[in-house]
Amino acid sequence: MAESSKILIAVGAHPKEEGAEAEQLLRIREAIESQGFGVRWAVSAADAEAVLRTEAGLAAALVAWDLPPGRGADGEPAGAVVLRRLGSRFQELPVFLVMADDGVRELPLWVSESVVGYVWPLEDTPAFIAGRITTAARAYREAVLPPFFKALRRFDDAHEYSWHTPAHSGGVAFLKSPVGRAFHDYFGERLLRSDLSISVEELGSLFEHTGPIGEAERNAARVFGADLTYFVLHGDSTCNRLVGHFSVTRDEIALVDRNCHKSVLHGLVVSGARPVYLIPTRNGYGLAGPLPPAEIEAGSVAARMGANPLVRDALSPDVTYAVFTNSTYDGLCYDAVAAARAFADTTPRLHFDEAWFAYARFHPLYAGRYGMSVGPDTFPGPARPTVFATQSTHKLLAALSQGAMVHIRPAPRAPVEHDRFNESLMMHGTTSPLYPMIASLDVATAMMDGSQGRWLVDEAVTEAVRFRQEIVRIRRRIEAAGDRPPWFFGAWQPEAVTDPASGERLLFDEAPADLLRAEPSCWHLEPGAAWHGFPGLTEGYCMLDPIKVTLTCPGIDATGDMADWGIPARVLTAYLATRNIVVEKTDSYTTLVLFSMGITKGKWGTLLDALMDFKALYDGDAPLDRVLPALIARYPGRYSGRTLRELCQEMHGHLRSARLVELLDTAFQQLPEPVAPPQLCYQRLIRGGTERVRLAEAPGRVAAAMVTVTPPGIPVLMPGENVGAQDGPLLRYLTALESFDRRFPGFRSETHGVTLDPETGDYLIECLYPEQQAGMNSSEDRRATAPAQWRGSEALRPPAQT
Repeated sequence: MAESSKILIAVGAHPKEEGAEAEQLLRIREAIESQGFGVRWAVSAADAEAVLRTEAGLAAALVAWDLPPGRGADGEPAGAVVLRRLGSRFQELPVFLVMADDGVRELPLWVSESVVGYVWPLEDTPAFIAGRITTAARAYREAVLPPFFKALRRFDDAHEYSWHTPAHSGGVAFLKSPVGRAFHDYFGERLLRSDLSISVEELGSLFEHTGPIGEAERNAARVFGADLTYFVLHGDSTCNRLVGHFSVTRDEIALVDRNCHKSVLHGLVVSGARPVYLIPTRNGYGLAGPLPPAEIEAGSVAARMGANPLVRDALSPDVTYAVFTNSTYDGLCYDAVAAARAFADTTPRLHFDEAWFAYARFHPLYAGRYGMSVGPDTFPGPARPTVFATQSTHKLLAALSQGAMVHIRPAPRAPVEHDRFNESLMMHGTTSPLYPMIASLDVATAMMDGSQGRWLVDEAVTEAVRFRQEIVRIRRRIEAAGDRPPWFFGAWQPEAVTDPASGERLLFDEAPADLLRAEPSCWHLEPGAAWHGFPGLTEGYCMLDPIKVTLTCPGIDATGDMADWGIPARVLTAYLATRNIVVEKTDSYTTLVLFSMGITKGKWGTLLDALMDFKALYDGDAPLDRVLPALIARYPGRYSGRTLRELCQEMHGHLRSARLVELLDTAFQQLPEPVAPPQLCYQRLIRGGTERVRLAEAPGRVAAAMVTVTPPGIPVLMPGENVGAQDGPLLRYLTALESFDRRFPGFRSETHGVTLDPETGDYLIECLYPEQQAGMNSSEDRRATAPAQWRGSEALRPPAQT
């Protein structure tokens, strides 16, 4: 690790400066470098801050109290400013303070708590001073490693032969084949040496939760604010399935946010639960909002259950489990305690699906907005539910793909016994874990521990705020210039914010960046505000996460009003792809970009440049073969000779006449009638009890598989639901989508659960056979309507309930 470790020397002297003290500092530097450490030399506070922004490999620092350029904005010495920056950037980094006189007694008290020692350069030998610094640096390097990663490194350093799986034996097997050698050279020996078997006892067990793995999980529980934390190596999808499998069983009732990931449905299939779906609000852009407060009140839940035929044959009339998405794909996060209190009236187990929100605990902007903030301190009393939070650690924290965690805060009302939860974990986990993935979860945890976690998240928030403000400023500059058409892309956000300290109302782009990055109320979805377009919200109930930036295109607004002209987002994102800019999600007139911890000004500056170039191409009515050459090459008969503006206007006109955004909203607000539990439909699916039918043949049929349209990526039809009438909301929406795909090849939606007829392009959806649709809510009727070849099979009969 020495080769990547640096020591910051922030002193007033230049390395080439003459004088006794400067020469002594230079000798100290040489002695440090002789010990295998690199040195970053800074001659001013500005230099030191630049190092802190760019150098994560510091192992120690030597800082002069009287560092130029004098005093900070608040009158502090520049050395004090650097000390504070070091404390916010690094957790317990050993810092030595360079003193020029005997002024230790005059230093503020906090300084003695921030440094590990003092240095008078001329009073000791350079070797002695360097030895103090490098000894502290080595101890820091060892201490900074989290439990499992530290143990894995030690094992790797032992250079022992492997007599266990995997068979490549630390990569040796790859060296015996030309293609294997290419693989070995590409990934390197260290990765392959760390791909070990569960037979390595000293590294612990993922399922027994012992040794360094168990220690790493307990450390993660502390850092993420949980009572129990479990590492999962197959992403948040597996987390959702195992929590659902543990929390609800056959024929019990589950409350399910309709804006859920498909893995939540898979959990229902595995468990055999009977879902009652809760409907989130939506806006004119087609974006899914939160579940409104009225939707999760006990009375509303009771009404939903009373109208659901599946509830009549449930094992119990009580709800066992509820699951909802926080934050949503588009960055909407709840007041977690308020949501837990509302759900507590109906359910003892509450599951926050936080796949995209693992960083929330580490910045004050998100205080009280995440699942693990619900505990005895924020929600005292016997009504508190047990809370689960499932997180895709790899999505927006620094872990390898598929790395995920389950966090739990049990409550007496629904206790979680470790051994029983572990049974569910073992059903869904692997007995051949990838140790580098476990190490990445361990490291991701350590990166967020203490002040450094806030620094990392704050950097992402800050860059997102700067980008958002720049989008607004560019639009205003274009409007003021008057030398080009006065339109530009927007960012979905408030037009103005209020400074709570002064009460002053400020335009978003004129608000201080420090206010936007620190004040949660700036991002609240104010009840009735036109910018977000969601009805039924209450003050402070929902907040927009600033790092999830939704770009808006001309053509429609948040209330659903469509203009005469517009730029569909699918055309924009097709162009961005030609610039090697891949966005996270595209809807009809919006596209989502994520400001993760890896964001830089250069990165988002590239996106701004591409948006400006698209505007110039549109305004100049550039030919499509210049803008989207791959599209022309693939569909020459459809798009040759067209211009960018013509394509946008044709597509906008189609979306407007077909009312696709409006149909989408109606399809998601008016849910299909539930007929059968999802598990039963899955049984029919795998045993040949279903058929694929065209939309024209689907009225009145019962879906056997989920249909999820991306965009917006939310299930529009669940297994066991009636497709409805030909002129009903669901079939009208899917038919309009099918028509769009036919008319605009190259821009079709990604639709899971829909198969395309290769000859006609017709949508085909999986449905139960008509003779099996009636009377499938009770277990007796399910056996009676089973296909003859497996009717009466003991394997498909529900177990006797006790």
